[in-house]
Amino acid sequence: MNQKTMQDDNVDKNLNQIKNIIAVLSGKGGVGKSTVATNLALTLAEQGYQVGILDSDIHGPTIPTMLGLESERITQSEDGLKPIQASKNLKVLSMGFLINNKDDPIIWRGPMKMGAIKQLLGDFNWGTLDYLIIDLPPGTGDEPLSIAQLIPKMTGAIIVTTPQDVALVSVRKSIMFVKKINIPLIGIIENMSGFSCPHCGKEINIFKSGGGKKAALNLNVPFLGTIPLDPHIVEAGDAGSTILEKDAQITKSLYKISENMKKQLKNKGD
Repeated sequence: MNQKTMQDDNVDKNLNQIKNIIAVLSGKGGVGKSTVATNLALTLAEQGYQVGILDSDIHGPTIPTMLGLESERITQSEDGLKPIQASKNLKVLSMGFLINNKDDPIIWRGPMKMGAIKQLLGDFNWGTLDYLIIDLPPGTGDEPLSIAQLIPKMTGAIIVTTPQDVALVSVRKSIMFVKKINIPLIGIIENMSGFSCPHCGKEINIFKSGGGKKAALNLNVPFLGTIPLDPHIVEAGDAGSTILEKDAQITKSLYKISENMKKQLKNKGD
């Protein structure tokens, strides 16, 4: 048995221990996809599920920063390589844990990135998980294709967009992408949807509102919900803090989205 086949077997063995594998993607950058993926994983972990999050952005891994784990590095144990334990119910793995200097660029072509992603999935013992959230880099390039090839039985994909009507263009491309690579579409999340003024309480639609929901209706795909534009989530991400106020609107939005996601998964399983 050659090395490639052994690694493929390791990938299959690890993935067989994971109940739901969900890719979070966007047609373009700047929509807050990594923030959504991170906070969705945190929300599920807070609900008691065993969750993993894989940062598959080889060139610009940001999840270690958002979770306050930048100084963490992978170590070898008696049980082999393991992801970083961010909390009781959340495991995290990223290329950011494997480079010595966070400012060093990773200048790799497609085959090297494919090999790295295969290692992150196969060489690390993820254990038994209810959900593995895979944060994909924006667009429809090497990493999303690599993930699709490595995980032919992906549970589904979630598309993150912003509220503007023009977002419909990139959402269409993302939907066509997941269809072409045979990944079920779980639904669309509209991020940065409305801003509640801290002084007067009035809601201001800085980036308009409803583009994601409109896209979902026009394209006949599920709409999972909206996440407001909230300075607290930006501050938490920059500071590496995972704490959001229990009664905050953004926390309620994330819980609602997680429930809608679970309903879609249940419907697809029936």
